[in-house]
Amino acid sequence: MSTVETETVVGLTPDRVAPTPHVSVVIPCLNEAENISECVSRAIEVMRENDIAGEVVVADNGSEDGSPELAVAAGARVVHEPRRGYGSAYMAGFAAARGDLIVMADADLTYDFAEIPRFVEHLEAGGEMVIGDRMQNIQPGAMPWLHRYIGNPVLTGILNLFFRTGVRDAHCGMRAVRRDVLPRLDLRTTGMEFASEMVIRAAKAGLDIREFPIEYHPRGGESKLSSFRDGWRHLRFLLVHSPTHLFIVPGAILAFLGIVTSLISVTQIDLFGRQWDLHTMVGGALLTIVGAQVLALGLAAHTYGTYFMGEKDPWFDYMRARFRLEHGLILGGVIIVAGLALAATIVAIWVHRSFGQLGEERLAVLSATLIIVGIQVFFSSFLLSILGLRRT
Repeated sequence: MSTVETETVVGLTPDRVAPTPHVSVVIPCLNEAENISECVSRAIEVMRENDIAGEVVVADNGSEDGSPELAVAAGARVVHEPRRGYGSAYMAGFAAARGDLIVMADADLTYDFAEIPRFVEHLEAGGEMVIGDRMQNIQPGAMPWLHRYIGNPVLTGILNLFFRTGVRDAHCGMRAVRRDVLPRLDLRTTGMEFASEMVIRAAKAGLDIREFPIEYHPRGGESKLSSFRDGWRHLRFLLVHSPTHLFIVPGAILAFLGIVTSLISVTQIDLFGRQWDLHTMVGGALLTIVGAQVLALGLAAHTYGTYFMGEKDPWFDYMRARFRLEHGLILGGVIIVAGLALAATIVAIWVHRSFGQLGEERLAVLSATLIIVGIQVFFSSFLLSILGLRRT
């Protein structure tokens, strides 16, 4: 459980204390003794110079170098969050913040606290989340080339492809949000992927997201970022929160290729100067079965996200409003019957040949494929119905 050590609120002027802060500057901290005092002092000074009634909340994440004490001495409220993680620290800081507007910044001096008034201005003008864009104003030595030219552009590009946020720098650590929209975001992640989660959930919630250029400076002290580990956590988070791209699209492609391949083999169409026989049929059956299974997993993931995580997807909402359990059972049953009919046809041919040699391999594979896919559809429909028992 998070605990608050002390409390200081900066006033509109150096000698006037604001009873209730309008802005809370939240700074996560893990062993930042080299920088934390200057970060807190700069934030307080900027708010005083711009007549902003505010406070500085430092979310300490288990520092062992005296960072909390230095933050308190500089005038911050300190929240102790023993659960490690960038997201854990921020969620503790958000819970302790009292301002209507929350400005976020790291404790490593990479961001200029003089930008606080601009973030506040955008929020007061109607924005609900404001994000800094570092990519055109990176100071020499501030960002490794791997992050600048590969990591951040690739991850931001994937995020925009999946969720259409339009954000140019999805991982900028200096951003701001209205406190009253936090319940709608329902933030949960504990690690560095917290930055991606904020943007994704804001986009899904239809928030007014704004962005403007800021400068990015070389950090003070030792970096806590692990390029490959944290990069993978971001990518994993993007995939897990987009069942359409993780399951539905690949599953549909596999199923389509499988059906086309199977039809080519069954009809013995002359393609590329040759006929495609049994081995092609087996490959088509494999693609079709795997594709159908991946599609079923995608629908289950969408259902779980909708009913248990509050996710919203217009395509899925449209489909679930028009299709019920019975539709899936009928579709699965029809496919199973078609497979059994083919199997009966093969048996009839065998009987007609007096139980002699049987050479209907392609039909046998097609029959087995239809029966397997039909069973998948039939029981997956029940699974979706079970997940959907929790309807809001």
